[in-house]
Amino acid sequence: MNKRELGQTGISSTCMGLGLAALGRPGYINLGHGEDIPDDYQPKLMEKHCHQVLDFAWSKGIRYFDAARSYGRAEEFLASWLHSRQRKASDVTVGSKWGYTYTADWSVDASVHEVKEHSVEVLKRQWQESRRLLSGWLKLYQIHSATMDSGVLQNNKLLQILAQMKSEQIAIGLSLSGVNQAATLERAMAIEIDGRRLFDVVQATWNVLEISAGKMLGQAHQQGMGVIIKEGVANGRLTGRNDEKDFKEKKIKLVEIAEENHCTIDAVVLAYILKQPWVDIVLSGAATREHLEANLAASGIKSLPEINIAEEPQTYWSKRSALSWN
Repeated sequence: MNKRELGQTGISSTCMGLGLAALGRPGYINLGHGEDIPDDYQPKLMEKHCHQVLDFAWSKGIRYFDAARSYGRAEEFLASWLHSRQRKASDVTVGSKWGYTYTADWSVDASVHEVKEHSVEVLKRQWQESRRLLSGWLKLYQIHSATMDSGVLQNNKLLQILAQMKSEQIAIGLSLSGVNQAATLERAMAIEIDGRRLFDVVQATWNVLEISAGKMLGQAHQQGMGVIIKEGVANGRLTGRNDEKDFKEKKIKLVEIAEENHCTIDAVVLAYILKQPWVDIVLSGAATREHLEANLAASGIKSLPEINIAEEPQTYWSKRSALSWN
């Protein structure tokens, strides 16, 4: 897998990366997540499973790995893998995120799985935690799910701290979520500290069901920001696991394209993302080697027909909010 620069950060990346949201904790909102992880949720078994997927990703050329403080023990599992495999910092790019705290206590049935707080105190605490585990490999630190209503983009003290971190050779990014991704990104792009744009990278949701942020992501790319796409298979809604009645006709179209390309529909929808000229990295959120291998077929798909199966953003995000932890 060929390496490329992530925007104008100077950071080396590959066109596909591996996100660890489904690998660092027993509960997640992906469709069928419970079928993908060990039946016994013991941390050591989960760590072993995570390492097996990381090994497979490495063997396939993936060199970008994405975590977050709220992904259970994802940073810890990634750090133990990096140490045990003796991966050189120059060979790997790790991005992580702050702003959510994991609260499920390793339970799938927790009433609250994560708590969002975009405060100076949380930034300072989680930055120390991430740096302690991933020092050397960690090259990108992102606000987790920045929104206008969280106030994070209006907190001048916090933005100054991020600028100080940037001056110490860490790229600063933000991930986006919800119906107002484009507006939040536009606001973030305008933030300058000492005459320099603060944010180097944006991580956003864009897939064939949710295309609303595409134009603004293209503008961010033109201005030199790195663009990472998450939730390319819509938390499993763009896979064969989706049996929603209103997805049936869309699924038939995707299956036809997949059959023509001798792959699965998850590869097809990821290929549509790779086709966008403003995309630097597409994240696979696979929880098994088999699903990751299916995802990676996306890079070999060269010809795709035009399709229009997008939902209204409000519909898309409403359905995402309704997904259950499993």
